[in-house]
Amino acid sequence: MTTAATVAGIWDLSIATPIGRVTAVIELCDDDGTLTGTVRGAGEEVDLDCLALTGDRLTWKQAITRPMRLNLAFDATVTGDTLVGTSRAGRLPASRVSGLRRTDRAAETALGTRS
Repeated sequence: MTTAATVAGIWDLSIATPIGRVTAVIELCDDDGTLTGTVRGAGEEVDLDCLALTGDRLTWKQAITRPMRLNLAFDATVTGDTLVGTSRAGRLPASRVSGLRRTDRAAETALGTRS
């Protein structure tokens, strides 16, 4: 079951937009069962609005000013340490979104093989 605790973490996002690929870092936090988050990219940091997790479906809205002023709506499916979905800016076509959670598992595995 996907919960606020299971999606919490730092995620590297890649968004394939009509003007090129955009990257961002999203941080999701489990605040006693309530999901909160912020996103950093293009030199700005904004809080996520309307952040919701229903089953494995994660949705949120955010306003950006770079590279242009837009209100974005995201809809993604979370599976383990990956997410895939779309981002939409008003009437513009949806852009593909993919994400990978940062983990220390690779470092733990590497340390385990050194002994």
